[in-house]
Amino acid sequence: MHIGNLRTALYAYLIAKSQGGKFILRIEDTDQERFVEGAIDVIYKTLKIVGLDYDEGPDIGGPYGPYIQSQRKEIYQQYAKKLVEMGGAYYCFCSKERLEALREECQKRGIPFKYDGHCKNLTREEVEQRIRNGEKYVIRQRIPSTGTTSFHDEVFGTITVENSTLDEGVLIKSDGMPTYNFANVIDDSLMRITHVVRGSEYLSSTPKYNLLYQAFGWEIPTYIHLPPVMKEAGKKLSKREGDASFEDFYNKGYLVEAIINYIALLGWSPGTDREFFTLEELKEHFSIEGLNKSPAIFDVNKLRWMNGEYIRKKSLEEFYELALPYYKKAIKRQDIDLMKLSRLLQTRIEILNDIIESVDFIDELPDYDVQMFVHKKMKTNLENSLEHLKKSYEVLEKLDNWNEEEIHRVLMELIQQLGVKNGQVLWPIRTAISGKQYTPGGAIELLDLLGKEESLRRIRIGIEKLEKAGV
Repeated sequence: MHIGNLRTALYAYLIAKSQGGKFILRIEDTDQERFVEGAIDVIYKTLKIVGLDYDEGPDIGGPYGPYIQSQRKEIYQQYAKKLVEMGGAYYCFCSKERLEALREECQKRGIPFKYDGHCKNLTREEVEQRIRNGEKYVIRQRIPSTGTTSFHDEVFGTITVENSTLDEGVLIKSDGMPTYNFANVIDDSLMRITHVVRGSEYLSSTPKYNLLYQAFGWEIPTYIHLPPVMKEAGKKLSKREGDASFEDFYNKGYLVEAIINYIALLGWSPGTDREFFTLEELKEHFSIEGLNKSPAIFDVNKLRWMNGEYIRKKSLEEFYELALPYYKKAIKRQDIDLMKLSRLLQTRIEILNDIIESVDFIDELPDYDVQMFVHKKMKTNLENSLEHLKKSYEVLEKLDNWNEEEIHRVLMELIQQLGVKNGQVLWPIRTAISGKQYTPGGAIELLDLLGKEESLRRIRIGIEKLEKAGV
């Protein structure tokens, strides 16, 4: 499920739950050419992970099943034939070639494609004869050529269109399957759907849906059309273009609560400056009035920030449990205190996947360039780094009780004796024992974490590197 799909599902869920209604899962798979193996399972799995529990659906049943459109083919055909009899639809036998020629003609004239009604006035006898002859056909919607059709949308207000501009689209395809436009109207009525939540790209089709509702004498639902989610101004998020799906973010270590919270704010405002909501709180605060008609920009940096805030809100034990699978991937050493590591990491990472890169020095010291010892702000250079590493090694080697408190004590005493700033001693140590510019903790915390033997070994390597560099 891409982010736009999930946001639509979330808003539908919140609208239902905030008004004491039911949230329905329906699988709309009438376009079999676009069917992707396993896609339905992804929908089930995603909704389960994020906690959008539906009241009716294919896997749990309900009073208006089946909830998979490809299993409702006969229902749609029955209503399509009824619509033909009522004069709201007609059989069309136009070949692909004729329609293609018509489409090219419209293109040349610079006008939108619109079926020309070639088969609109065939008599019943002609239709029956052609069907008997085995000719392929579709069933098209019959639209009045004059007048207007209006509908009200909760986000975009009242919209009126000239009927003459509407295309008499296909309702039942030549393979007997309905189009999305027809199947949804039938299902929304039969399943007693009161609120329809979908993307604003369907605004232009809604007048045709209303004409279908009116033809059958059915009640028109409340429409809520959502503006698109954009990755930048003028460019929609698109799974086809490689934009991340919910699953991609989840697998990278974004927390479900953060994703849902962030997506909720992509096009909805609570009317205050508040930014953090649990799903339960969203049910309480969500309102249709807070929906925005402007497209929302998906800012991955804002999502990262929000995810980091959610990580920091966890208890140390909760964070440890979340981090454990990532530790197992990156750390093979058995002597590392992972709870201690969690304490260092929790305030420093924004997504769980960052853990692997943050701790990859623990098992093995990476190869690093001696220039890393040079730090303008810390006032370190190669010469004083070598001097301070040697002196640090001497005091640390004599330490019997290797713990954070004792390490801190002896190094602070050394810094005082040398009469230098803390960074001039601590930066070279941190560089030598991690080989990295950014680490989960400072020099003292890392010395404690790695243990005496490994820490001293790495400091010796740093001394040797600097000496080889001719310092």
